[in-house]
Amino acid sequence: MKNIWKKDKGFVIFLLAAIAFPFVFSLLGQTSLTEGTNKFWQGQLINFFIMAIFAMSYDLLIGYAGMLSFGHAASFGGGAYTVALLLTYVAPDIVKNYQIFIGSLNITEIVVLLVCFLAAILVSILIGLLFSASAMRVKGPYFAMLTLALATALNLLTRATDFVEWTGADEGMHGVPVPYWINPTQNRLTFYFIALVFLVVTYILMKRIVSSPTGRVIQATRENEDRSRMIGYNPVTYRTLAFVMASVFAGIAGALYSLWTVSATPSMTSGVTTVNALIMTILGGMGTLIGPVLGAGIMQIFSQFFYTWFGARWPLVFGIIFVLIVMFLPYGIVGTWRMHGFKLKEGWQRFWDLLKTKPTAEK
Repeated sequence: MKNIWKKDKGFVIFLLAAIAFPFVFSLLGQTSLTEGTNKFWQGQLINFFIMAIFAMSYDLLIGYAGMLSFGHAASFGGGAYTVALLLTYVAPDIVKNYQIFIGSLNITEIVVLLVCFLAAILVSILIGLLFSASAMRVKGPYFAMLTLALATALNLLTRATDFVEWTGADEGMHGVPVPYWINPTQNRLTFYFIALVFLVVTYILMKRIVSSPTGRVIQATRENEDRSRMIGYNPVTYRTLAFVMASVFAGIAGALYSLWTVSATPSMTSGVTTVNALIMTILGGMGTLIGPVLGAGIMQIFSQFFYTWFGARWPLVFGIIFVLIVMFLPYGIVGTWRMHGFKLKEGWQRFWDLLKTKPTAEK
């Protein structure tokens, strides 16, 4: 436990605060846990948790593997559409005709939902492999443009009128029949903690991945592909692994987002969604994991305050702040702190040493 506190102090503090938030807010504001302002802010934090998972998946791709992709939203939207389609057209018949019990407890809806998530993971793997096979032989801006082209093709597919009966085309799918026990409208507090659990598990898994031998090779390939090849590692293999793993986590985030919004729309596969993930990653710091979580918090939570203060002009204000952060914190908030934080600590130590030695000097 002490080792966890030492290595991930910031994330542990965040986790404790997130767990306590609904109860503390209810106590201080004298409001219900499931109604009013408390429910509204739970919704804002749910959105933040999901976007943090999405941003971490993008950080795995750009921060650790060194691959700039403009098509990451394809995996996010793929997970969202998979869950929405299965819950709309497949799950109702299964729940109606088949029942699964543990004792007297009916777990049919839970099993169906787990199968939907597994299907979303499978689709995300296929999307990751498709992108990898198509784009792994090119690098840099060519890679970025090819991923953008592939994502655009998928976005056009979700808008195609040929599938309007299933996907709703430009309108998307709305009113997805989410099971009552997890429905974010009726049981928002339950959904809040489920989204938080997904975020924590994702962070732990990604931490383990980037610290593993495979993760180290992925980072080595990012730093110097030729040297990695010389010592016996195939860069294409490890870049493909990174792409597929990032795609899986993005698909999970998309599946959760589909449940949260009770919908699946073409905007989930658009380039804007990918750019949002990129902004969150840059804000917090690439190659840090905790940085994208912070970036997602800034973008999702602070945008609500900016909208309240500045109305429709809030994107302009946020854009100015983003430019200033990039100018003065070029490695993101967490990245810059990790690189230069020790200098601040040394400065404070010198300051306190000076205060301690000053009275002695006067004597």
